[in-house]
Amino acid sequence: MTDATPTLRRGTLGTADIAFFVVSAAAPLTVMAGVAPLALLVGGIGAPAAYLAAGVTLAVFAVGFTTMSRHVRHGGGFYAYITRGLGRPAGFGAALLALLGYLAMNIGVYGLLGSATHDTLQSLVGWNIPWPVLALVGVAVIWFGGYRSIDFGAKVLGVLLLAETAILVLLAVAVLAKGGAHGLSLGAFAPGRISAGGMPGVLAMAFAAFTGFESTVIYRREAKDPARTIPRATYIAVAFLGLFYAFIVWTIIQAYGDKEVVAAAAKDPTGLFFSAIGSYVGPWAADAMHVLIVTSLLASLLAFHNATNRYGLAMAEEGVLPAALGRIHPRHRSPYVAGVAQTVLAVVVVVAFAAAGADPYTQLLLWVNTPGMLALVALQLLAAVAVPLYFRRVAHGEGVLRTVVAPAVATLLLGAALWLVVANIGLLTGASDAVNLTLILLVPCAFAAGLGYALRVRASRPGVYARFAAEPASESAPDAEADAETDAAAPVATS
Repeated sequence: MTDATPTLRRGTLGTADIAFFVVSAAAPLTVMAGVAPLALLVGGIGAPAAYLAAGVTLAVFAVGFTTMSRHVRHGGGFYAYITRGLGRPAGFGAALLALLGYLAMNIGVYGLLGSATHDTLQSLVGWNIPWPVLALVGVAVIWFGGYRSIDFGAKVLGVLLLAETAILVLLAVAVLAKGGAHGLSLGAFAPGRISAGGMPGVLAMAFAAFTGFESTVIYRREAKDPARTIPRATYIAVAFLGLFYAFIVWTIIQAYGDKEVVAAAAKDPTGLFFSAIGSYVGPWAADAMHVLIVTSLLASLLAFHNATNRYGLAMAEEGVLPAALGRIHPRHRSPYVAGVAQTVLAVVVVVAFAAAGADPYTQLLLWVNTPGMLALVALQLLAAVAVPLYFRRVAHGEGVLRTVVAPAVATLLLGAALWLVVANIGLLTGASDAVNLTLILLVPCAFAAGLGYALRVRASRPGVYARFAAEPASESAPDAEADAETDAAAPVATS
């Protein structure tokens, strides 16, 4: 690489910027207003505890994950970590899983964006614009956001995230100030609630609500101090999401009452939050929440779009994907060709679903998002397994709690979480058994395709195979000074 070749904008993102990307990807307002009512229907008033349990599980995972982030300075995120611990074939499989996960999580949401924007415009101003038109406008907006510099995207996400968080906080404050429907109660956190009959399904929904939190490591090349910024942003994101989700769901229970909230959710699940804020704050707040649902989705889409672009960039630089996807814009320092490719794919998928007369929510969103979410949970599980195997082979000064105990516990918890999601997939999709089986099988098939691709690359392009997920020399030195580690160039498993 010559000095004239543009690179990503280094030293741009601080802890708050990266945390904004991660939390925005989770779309807190959309998760609360759109999914929490279903969680209450399935699991009753114990739903807040499920979000806390998911947050604790992912916090345990983050211990080993962020410890490894101080040693692995590659920009490929999950697949680089899995390669270090489980070998290059598994790393290739993880790379295809990551592409499936991030692309699916991004593109599927355009269905919800089109549907939510259509309903909002029709409700507020009487416009009846077809959802595919609105979804395609969203595709263009997100392309532009990803095309611009990463600091531009961070500022946009910061504003949008603060707005969607503020409306939920406003609702919570109003409910607490008025003492709820019948006085405040902590019954939702009673020990017996977590073992209620429908809680496995709620736990599956809760884990889905954190999807994308691990994308902090993808931004290490643009972070101001990766050795410190990445772990901090990861912990902040997990802690915020876990506590915030649990608090807001508990608040909505107080708004209706422990005995009444499930019946209210059954009567009007999509209107549960809107009715509450209209009653406790005022009709104007319900209208504002409708608008902020749309901006919440735009923020989520931009966050996933940027993360996907950086996965594509890293794989293109290694020769696994076409080299053109590795081009960086000379002015904005963004992986703009990867962004164009992702945008074209989004247009194709949206147009195909629209032409088939598919429902934007039950089919485009749920059918496309579900395998993406499964892929990302599977990647978390593989990364948890990889952590102790990696630290067995390298010289390091980390403690056994971070490198063995926490990853082992995370492996067990994430394995249980993946099983819960698969076992309760019908709650997430509402689809037939045949459709659900197809969505599930896409994940192992993508991983198997990656394994097969690894064998072909090893035979036909051994140089590319040998360099896969290797430490970039241009990035190892600065980080090594920052955290004073002794293993700046850790070996890669080759099995």
